This record gives sequence, C-alpha cells and structure tokens, in this order.
Amino acid sequence: MRRIRQRRDSEAELDITAFMNLMIVLVPILLLGMVFTRITVVEVSLPPAAALATAPDEHKQVEVVIRADGLRVDFPRGVALKRIPLTDQGEYDFELLSLVLQEVKRQLLEQGIERRNITLLPEKDIDYQTIVAAMDTVRSFRTLVAASVVDAALFPEIAFGDAPAAPGEAG
Repeated sequence: MRRIRQRRDSEAELDITAFMNLMIVLVPILLLGMVFTRITVVEVSLPPAAALATAPDEHKQVEVVIRADGLRVDFPRGVALKRIPLTDQGEYDFELLSLVLQEVKRQLLEQGIERRNITLLPEKDIDYQTIVAAMDTVRSFRTLVAASVVDAALFPEIAFGDAPAAPGEAG
C-alpha cells in the first residue's frame, strides 16, 4: 500500500519578535555607552622673526615660566614680577596666577597699552595637562558683569618657548 502524501502549501511565518526585543535593549545600551568628547582647537602662531626685532614695546612682553617647583610671571620680559610656588598639595596655583595676570592687564590698560599676547615658557619635563591648564588660565578669567558670570579676556594670543635655565643650572 502506498501512502499518498498531501502537499501542504502553507506559508511560513517570519517571527522577528526576538530580534525586535534585542534591538529594544541594544540601542539604549549603545547610546548610553557612547563617549561624548569635546575637542577644542587653539590656534597658536609665532610672529615672524623680523617683526620681533622691530616690535614697539617689545620689553613690555608678559611671560609665564612654568617650572617643576612653581610658576613665575615675568613683566617686562625677563624680569621676575611674581613667583608662585606650588600649593601645600603640590599643585600649581592657577588661581593666584590669574589674579597676578589680571593686575598686569589692569596696569597695562592704565598705561594705554592693549596687550593681547603672552608667552608661556614651560620646562621640558612639564606634563601636558599642566600646560593646558596654564593656557586656560592666561586666556581668560571669570568675572561678574551685570549680575551674570562671564569670561573676560586676559591674554588670548598665546606663544610658546623654552624656559630659561634656572639659576644655578648649567645651561
């Protein structure tokens, strides 16, 4: 005896519930796991050498020397105005640096000099984060204007150089 097979012409159902459940869980997890970064670019340009030699008020250049034992503000160029030692926690005192630079800026404005440039002179072994913090400090400071806190410009045009040899250091 032969059995007769009946053909079933039924359509297979596509069950995507498991896939949808996976997407419902996976998308929020991936979104929460994203790292949001903010990249800021600061343009640093060096003036031509010929302009440096003939620049008026060249001696009125403001410099910040960053050493392992603290900061030094030079104004005019090469003349130590203020030495800022490390804090008791061994960190740089950028708040005091900001106050000193605000006073220098005020004195320059009283003399009728609008100075926007500053030179940072870090030693070779100064870490990158310290240099970035110094750049942020010399660029602007927070102040209260008309009942709101704003960033006021200090010295937004930053140039770099090498720190001069420390006293007693063979150069």
